[in-house]
Amino acid sequence: MTTSLAPHEQALLHRVPTRLHIAGQWVEAESGGTFAVTDPATGMTLAHVADATADDGMRALDAAAGAQKQWAQTSPRQRSEILRRAFDLVQQHADDLALLMTLEMGKPLAESRGEVTYGGEFLRWFSEEAVRVSGRYASNPEGTGTMIVSQRPVGPCLLITPWNFPFAMATRKVGPALAAGCTVILKPASLTPLTTLFFTELLREAGVPAGVVNVVTTSKSSALSRPLLADPRLRKLSFTGSTPVGKALTAQAAEGVLRVSMELGGNAPFVVFDDANIDRAVEGAMIAKFRNIGQACTAANRFIVHESVVEEFAARLTERVTRMRIGRGTDDGVDIGPLIDDDAVEKAAQLVDDAVSRGAQIHTGGSRIDGPGTFFAPTVITNVASGSEILREEIFGPVLAIATFDTEDEAVQLANNTEYGLVSYVFTENLARGHRMIDALDSGMMGLNVGVVSNAAAPFGGVKQSGVGREGGAEGIHEYLETKYTLVPTGV
Repeated sequence: MTTSLAPHEQALLHRVPTRLHIAGQWVEAESGGTFAVTDPATGMTLAHVADATADDGMRALDAAAGAQKQWAQTSPRQRSEILRRAFDLVQQHADDLALLMTLEMGKPLAESRGEVTYGGEFLRWFSEEAVRVSGRYASNPEGTGTMIVSQRPVGPCLLITPWNFPFAMATRKVGPALAAGCTVILKPASLTPLTTLFFTELLREAGVPAGVVNVVTTSKSSALSRPLLADPRLRKLSFTGSTPVGKALTAQAAEGVLRVSMELGGNAPFVVFDDANIDRAVEGAMIAKFRNIGQACTAANRFIVHESVVEEFAARLTERVTRMRIGRGTDDGVDIGPLIDDDAVEKAAQLVDDAVSRGAQIHTGGSRIDGPGTFFAPTVITNVASGSEILREEIFGPVLAIATFDTEDEAVQLANNTEYGLVSYVFTENLARGHRMIDALDSGMMGLNVGVVSNAAAPFGGVKQSGVGREGGAEGIHEYLETKYTLVPTGV
């Protein structure tokens, strides 16, 4: 495995801005402080970026609030064309963006390229949605007046993105916000800020006016976000991350009655019925579990397999998993990169150990891999008992845990036995059963005989403690719009 930066990697890192972006300028943090960004595959320091304080956050809000009126008055076509130029620039710099993600997050380069494609689509999609915001004009039922229903931008927004999809989560929030006419303060995760900083420079090149997109990187997230959420000029919070942090932010946002979008944790069931196409189910499982090294809120967490097919399903999965190549994501042919940090490795190990202590069997993997880097072996375990922590907690790692069921009702009960409800996966060749599962499973999204559901044209989001609101699709832009109703009396 490569343990030093290649010349082209060093050259790319030298081109990435490392300061804050406020009011159209790259500026230092007022304190002059910085924090390190490291490669989880090697532990090497990639860069030092500006460490924003609460005062820097307020400077960013000053800029966003100052630019809001003019940006909202910009024509939808102009906003559309800026987003389309940003999409085109992303395509031109796709290799740079992909490499940055792999360096700072660890995922295999092929997956990073896929994220660039996926993330870029939000820019293209919302460039098209910007000119399609509509309202209503109609007589009231009494015939005494005309009702005009229009849409207006919410106002300045705070967008907080996670480390696991550093590009796509930024575009999924920035795209609709700008399309709707909102200015933003974007705060990327401290573990993976470089991709966002590079993307911000592309937005500048695309023609985003000063103050419309402001970026603050910080190692002290709560200290920066709390005063922003308390300021009445901020009108919207969009957060992707863990449920506990999302709850805390929602409580803070409630003080100012801010609009909130919350894309939080998941505990996705992957249900395989006795009539499933096993080839398709195995392929879907590999994608749903091991994409992004298992570090996705949409990752299949609980494999609930009919007892008549579990032996074949587990054997075929194990054969596939044992052939996966582990290493630094930039190396050729790598399937599994590192987990994001030591805490993630420790959590995966604890969950496996707990399941084994309750009678689960390890078919492959099951342990951390000696460094450098924070690697955990891709794992398949079966006979996972009810009550195991691995069935209750979001794994966020390459561990595939299988439990069994007998009846359809039992499968539904097991699948819904969680406080989360982001996504579910169902494999069956019975169309009627598939439709029953659509109605029966408590999740905001469902994949029927597929292992990945994300698409820029589809509404992404969950129910229960997996979040509030939707991102993407025709629904996504409405998270950044307020509805205004006007009555005009007849004859006026």
